[in-house]
Amino acid sequence: MRAGIIGAGKVGFSLGKYLVEHGIPVTGYYSRNPVSAKEASDFTATGFFENLADIVKDSDTLFITVPDGVIGDVWDDMGDLTVKGKNICHCSGSVSSAVFFDAEERGACRYSIHPLYAVSDRYTSWKDLGKAYFTIEGSKVHLQEMANAFRSLGNRVTIMENPEKKAIYHAAAVMVSNQMAALADLGVQLLTTCGFTREDAEKALAPLVTGNALKIGQVGPVEALTGPIERGDAQTVRNHLAAMEEENLTEIRKIYEGLSRVLVEMAEKKHPERDYRSLKEILKGNEEQK
Repeated sequence: MRAGIIGAGKVGFSLGKYLVEHGIPVTGYYSRNPVSAKEASDFTATGFFENLADIVKDSDTLFITVPDGVIGDVWDDMGDLTVKGKNICHCSGSVSSAVFFDAEERGACRYSIHPLYAVSDRYTSWKDLGKAYFTIEGSKVHLQEMANAFRSLGNRVTIMENPEKKAIYHAAAVMVSNQMAALADLGVQLLTTCGFTREDAEKALAPLVTGNALKIGQVGPVEALTGPIERGDAQTVRNHLAAMEEENLTEIRKIYEGLSRVLVEMAEKKHPERDYRSLKEILKGNEEQK
């Protein structure tokens, strides 16, 4: 593989550095923003391309690491270039490889290769990409080879047989990544009503967030479940709901109730011998009132 990277944002920086550090040849970077491409090439000690045609010519595999809405535009820009025999890849979690609609007609293979990881920093996130689960879908030719290339780096790889489900797949990632941040922020808001400063609230909740995330990673969400719902403590849940009602925290209470109904289902899986009917009635009653 001689990989060229088109796009020099966080994912482009991180993927390029990750490949280079694991001995995969990277030809370099091209971006509509040449300053970013030069920074990425310097960071990874790879080439800097001033035009799209040159990086396509010099690479046998192209990773298009641009925002989802721009992937198709980049492919359009490549419309007059020779791509026969090349692997055209993007790294979006929500877009399928079908965005390269005529790649196979032009003699190329098309792939979506997505690291299931929150790439948050262009200079440091590459260090943790070895922990990431990669998902791949696309042309049957070279599909196993592309998957094995990342397996050889130490990553777990799943080949998606149903690329039309990419939106659902990406929604799952968003729920446990971005929406976890939203839940943490709601917890911070609740603590500020108790007199915490926002800074203290964030620091106080951080060990809960990180500890729970680690436990989920070790044993899965059902086995990691703790708290009043797992215990079947209906009175505590009733107190939570009443307190949020009294503080006029209606929207947060709705979220609490919805998630609590999911937690009851999880608790029943973990403890099928326990009776959770009281909790169901509390949460069902509040749902019916809406």
